[in-house]
Amino acid sequence: MEELRYQVDLLNAMNTRMQADERMYRLICDSSSNAFIYFDVKHRIVRTLGQWDSFFEGVVLNDINDLSKLYPYVEEESVLDFKSMLFWEDRNEARATKIFKCNGKNRFFECEVNILYEDDLITDKIVRFKDVTKVKNQNDELTYMAYFDILTGLYNRNYFVRLLADYVRKAEEENSSVSVMFIDLDDFHSINDGMGIVIGDEIVQQFGFLLKNFISDNVIISRFNADVYCIAIYDPNPNQSPNTIFDEIQSKIKSPMRLSNGNEVVLSFCMGVAEYPDASTNALELINCAEIVMFKAKKKGRGQIQYFDAPILRDFLNNVNIENKLKEAVFNQNFQMNFQPQYYSNSKKLRGVEALIRWRDDDGKFIPPSLFIPLAEKNGTIIPIGSWIVEESIRHYSQWKAKYNADFKLSLNISAIQYRSETFVEDVLSIIKKYDVSPEDIELEITESVFIDDFNDVVEKLHLLREFGIMISLDDFGTGYSSLSYLKGLPIDTIKIDKSFVDTVTTDDNARVILDTIIYMSKKLGYEIIAEGVEMQSQFDYLLGTGCDCIQGYFFSKPLDQEGMERLLLSIQSEM
Repeated sequence: MEELRYQVDLLNAMNTRMQADERMYRLICDSSSNAFIYFDVKHRIVRTLGQWDSFFEGVVLNDINDLSKLYPYVEEESVLDFKSMLFWEDRNEARATKIFKCNGKNRFFECEVNILYEDDLITDKIVRFKDVTKVKNQNDELTYMAYFDILTGLYNRNYFVRLLADYVRKAEEENSSVSVMFIDLDDFHSINDGMGIVIGDEIVQQFGFLLKNFISDNVIISRFNADVYCIAIYDPNPNQSPNTIFDEIQSKIKSPMRLSNGNEVVLSFCMGVAEYPDASTNALELINCAEIVMFKAKKKGRGQIQYFDAPILRDFLNNVNIENKLKEAVFNQNFQMNFQPQYYSNSKKLRGVEALIRWRDDDGKFIPPSLFIPLAEKNGTIIPIGSWIVEESIRHYSQWKAKYNADFKLSLNISAIQYRSETFVEDVLSIIKKYDVSPEDIELEITESVFIDDFNDVVEKLHLLREFGIMISLDDFGTGYSSLSYLKGLPIDTIKIDKSFVDTVTTDDNARVILDTIIYMSKKLGYEIIAEGVEMQSQFDYLLGTGCDCIQGYFFSKPLDQEGMERLLLSIQSEM
């Protein structure tokens, strides 16, 4: 009896423990956000646990045959995969996981299978269902961001480069070609600044949507940044080439683009084209070459296309080399000043000198200002260069005035970028004061470009400079959009006639008519006239006859270095 009682107590204890374990496992399952199916394979028993109804509401599983009731809950194309997961029996893989999308819903669940074996026979199996919609959407979003531009839906730059590299490898294997087109909207920064960033983004987006029409099996398109796009064509043909795409885009943007605020904007763009293998055999270099010739296209004007060729690359690399040398020259102040005399036409006496910067690089090669000044304006070094020119020129001028007691003016060329500086006027006046020079002896030469960005601000600064006695000269008159009617509103004293008119004044009737008109009307308006680039006696005689006040050019003197200026001033002093 004692033995029997012991066995009964032991069974009761084991039963109690099993019930406790059952409650614990059910509590764990019910506390989880997952749903489970437990298979007792030997007895073909199926049990569901956890949050079953949140996944398969109303579905009751009594045995394995009822598993077919779950099939409609996944997308039709995934039913076979889902079935294979429910009946998974791979001895080599006792655990398997796969994600399914719910049928007709933007919901995803992860299906995980775990199998137990005894003597190579399956005894138990459990299938877990986990809602992974949030994670899946986050991963999809991250994946999208990794490959696509958020604003336009085009490929982003990094992924485009990867795909282009694949194109290049494929073209090498198949002895084919790849065309890369670099596109930049014209004057977009002006549009963006004038209309605002939101409207700017809308324009970028709409243009990107337009480009999507050209995407195909062998055409990929990317938004690189801001208003820059890149297109690559694998194995281009007459029906799908850079020229055809360029023309089609041009045709589509002829009509104004209507914006969400009701306004309309007319767009244009420039395109640079580089091709594999002619331009380069490297994806990044292809893009760089296309970008280089795109800037070449922009120099031609709006709505231009330019193909890559070797001379363009040489010019670009030469400019890069010069730009690097220029930065070093600015740091070391590796420049010198020359001065070209200006003379009164009637008396042939010295009127003044124009300060001209000169630069020879470390190799002794002369770099013309026409080449390095635009680069300096582009990279910002024109500010320190301009400051150096003003101070160095006035310093020499002050020494000459004191040494030779000569009466002449100093003309200084001022960049439009210098005028934008808030302290420009104060900087010039402080240098004049530093070297004890009279402001009336200083003349600042400007071109029409200084008025483009902020007309009113520049005019205000010019008025202020003239109040201190500094003269203002308008340089290169006649080459831009100069109009004598608008000159009367500007605070200027002198007009310099561009060399291009002087060159042909004795051979071109039209040039003479224009020159005569400029001189006559300018004198009527009270301006002093200086003709630049006078090189021959016949040119001087004609200008003298028209009443031109002053002459500057090789006919009287080339630009002089400091020693040459010393000799000139000494000769003038000896004649006094």
